[in-house]
Amino acid sequence: MLRLVRKFNLTDNPKTDMLSGLTVALALVPEAIAFAFVAGVEPLVGLYAAFFVGLITSFFGGRSGMISGATGAMAVAMVGLVMVYGVEYLFAAIVLTGIIQFLAGAFNMGKFIRLVPHPVMLGFVNGLAIVIFLAQLGQFKANKAVEAVGETVAAAGDHAAESSHSAISVLFNGGWMQGSEMHLMVGLTVLTMLIIFLWPKLPKISTLIPAPLASILIVSALVIGLDLDTRTVGDLASVAGGPPEFHIPMVPMTLETLFIVLPIAFTLAAIGLIESLLTLTLIDEMTETRGRTSQECMAQGAANLTCGFFGAMGGCAMIGQSMINIKSGGRGRLSGITAAIALLCFILFASKWIEMIPMAALTGLMMMVVIGTFAWASVRIMHKIPMEDAFVILLVTGVTIAHDLALAVIVGVIVSALVYAWKSAKHIWVEKHNPEHGEPHHKVYKLHGPLFFGSISKFRDLFHPSNDEDADDIVIDFKDARVWDHSALEAIDALATKYQEAGKTLHLVHLSRDCKLLLKNAKNMVEVNTIEDPHYGVVTDYADTVEKD
Repeated sequence: MLRLVRKFNLTDNPKTDMLSGLTVALALVPEAIAFAFVAGVEPLVGLYAAFFVGLITSFFGGRSGMISGATGAMAVAMVGLVMVYGVEYLFAAIVLTGIIQFLAGAFNMGKFIRLVPHPVMLGFVNGLAIVIFLAQLGQFKANKAVEAVGETVAAAGDHAAESSHSAISVLFNGGWMQGSEMHLMVGLTVLTMLIIFLWPKLPKISTLIPAPLASILIVSALVIGLDLDTRTVGDLASVAGGPPEFHIPMVPMTLETLFIVLPIAFTLAAIGLIESLLTLTLIDEMTETRGRTSQECMAQGAANLTCGFFGAMGGCAMIGQSMINIKSGGRGRLSGITAAIALLCFILFASKWIEMIPMAALTGLMMMVVIGTFAWASVRIMHKIPMEDAFVILLVTGVTIAHDLALAVIVGVIVSALVYAWKSAKHIWVEKHNPEHGEPHHKVYKLHGPLFFGSISKFRDLFHPSNDEDADDIVIDFKDARVWDHSALEAIDALATKYQEAGKTLHLVHLSRDCKLLLKNAKNMVEVNTIEDPHYGVVTDYADTVEKD
């Protein structure tokens, strides 16, 4: 068996990956149930999604060790469709989501995640850590399971109607536990965190069982042995059920249906891919390895397509569970496969045992994930980095908490791009070489810096055709410059027209071939030098074809 596992490159450490996967499976249960409630669907719809997405992405994804399943970011985007049209329309939307994500991977669009700046990444992990923390605070509410479900679905429906949600709202809607109930919940949560922290200091034991799994087993045994009255997984919902069955979404096959589900499908696809690829990038940095972005996009698409035909709500990568897996030593694909299969076994055979796990143990586990996920270094360097980068970190963190991950990343990238464009626009200048005595009357301008929409105003100010009376021949050398966009080409054309009107002869040298093809008025002024003229390459997905897990 071990030989077979190694043959398919599933793991280098089967025991560690399997134990880590079991730990992740235990943490997946309450998360999947909670996200199903947020989406307004039955718990099994979320549990089946965790199984299918986790299994398929672990087998075929571009990042070994990363855990995928039902997520809150996607659940919030689903609830409006479910409440207005029903769960069958959700399944149809998930099918389309899978197709869109698969096509994104097939056309190598995953590589664009490399354009996300590091400050946006820091804001992403900080915001997500805070969102995970705020989500765990919900376990300290005194509401009964049925009431909690009703309130959660109602609140999610309100958020969908407003097209936004706020993770921080959990602090202000009341319902906190009181007295001994709160003391016991806090005590067991802290105990779980202490076990996870201290367990690695017992080298002989910690090598046998990962700290997160040990904490769950110890706290569960304590609660059951002492018959402590505290909330368990079973109080949240039943996890018992049968195997998932093939199910074609029961919706009218009309254009009207397509127009209803297509916008939601694009939204879910974007949220899923952004969260998955950012999580992939984060794990790359932690493990000093390289994942395959396009392959991950196709695996996420295949997983969601399968979910849509098996009555599951779909999902994407989960940073919390991925961190549990990585911290527990899970590095191979076997860890995610084990987590998915164990989750299905819990549903089919071990539901009564899983329902006995105290929520405090899982809450403590996720609190340690929060501590490990938050980029504490970003706080220490905030006063050392450029003010614009510090602003982007805080902006992305805030938008993630107040709205959602996809919008936060988009806003962060746009702001970072504008800041970069503004700074780059100032870095353009010319060196003037005036004519010497006895030489023909000509002047050479050596242009330096990027020429694009942000810098064309300064570019125009650098040249004064009507004032170049001492030179009849003007040479503009682009060897140390870079023409970036159509605005730059239009600026060059306009400058050429002004020199023509002033009766001057203009020569443009060291421009690339594509620039010459796109110029209109200045086309005949370009002097070609096949040896020295630059050739600008384009970013390719080459790395995705050669990198290994």
